[in-house]
Amino acid sequence: MWEAEGVEIRTEREDSQDVGTIIIYYIKAPWVGNWPINTHIYSNSNNQQNFRGILRATNGKEAMIEILPDFEQHYHCWGIQARNQEQNYALSILTDPEIDFVTIAGDAGTGKTLLTLAAALQLVYEDKFYDEIIVTRATVPMGEDIGFLPGEEEAKIEPWMGAITDALETLAANPEGNEFERKSGLEFLKNRVKIKSSSFMRGRSFSGKFFLIDEAQNLTAAQMLGLISRAGPGTKVVAIGNLKQIDTPYLSANTSGFSYAIDRMRNWEHYAHITLTSVERSRLADYVANNFHD
Repeated sequence: MWEAEGVEIRTEREDSQDVGTIIIYYIKAPWVGNWPINTHIYSNSNNQQNFRGILRATNGKEAMIEILPDFEQHYHCWGIQARNQEQNYALSILTDPEIDFVTIAGDAGTGKTLLTLAAALQLVYEDKFYDEIIVTRATVPMGEDIGFLPGEEEAKIEPWMGAITDALETLAANPEGNEFERKSGLEFLKNRVKIKSSSFMRGRSFSGKFFLIDEAQNLTAAQMLGLISRAGPGTKVVAIGNLKQIDTPYLSANTSGFSYAIDRMRNWEHYAHITLTSVERSRLADYVANNFHD
């Protein structure tokens, strides 16, 4: 792959107790200085020599690229494997302890919520890397005060958490089990995901958590900043959204807090972004994603 581009390359191997051997490529080329840190580097070939890498560092002339784990064949998160290169990169950055903030954009059906929750469950309940999972989102329409609604905080926000529930149902599904086992598995997962409304987040701080911001496209820049700033030491923040589905009347793809965060965090060594483009749900969802937008 690299020889065809006419670049200088050298390879090193490092041993890690956590993931085994890490392969590092050092590439010299005049254009590597234009790549942001943690850029997804991959080949389009479908053979066994598929290249999956992430840009870890560059001095403008030489880039250090680390080979990513293979979540399509050799690894999984809570039983979920990647179905394409984009999902492989998503699972890699979601499970990378050196990346504190992740943004994932994409249409419905690309796997944003499912992949994020699978990684969260793996990191919290298998790897014990974080203490718990916290999920929040804005109640839409924006500015709607749910404080006057009856019930506890989680009950008030639950009607807006359909995508989270759907993903948990998928993660709880056991093709070998009966209906009781499937329902028990779903309740088990629901009890391990704490749901918080963004309206209740002011003044809070979370340490050692996996913090998921759902439907981030509906947040203003100030709201996004307010949520990210809730992260205490040892917390990973993941914001997911679809800029084609903004429900807030006065926000656009350019003014959304989701876009703002993506732009401002670019090239920070502890941040990574991926836009998922391959719909893995159904041919109907795929057609809608490609044809129902201006």
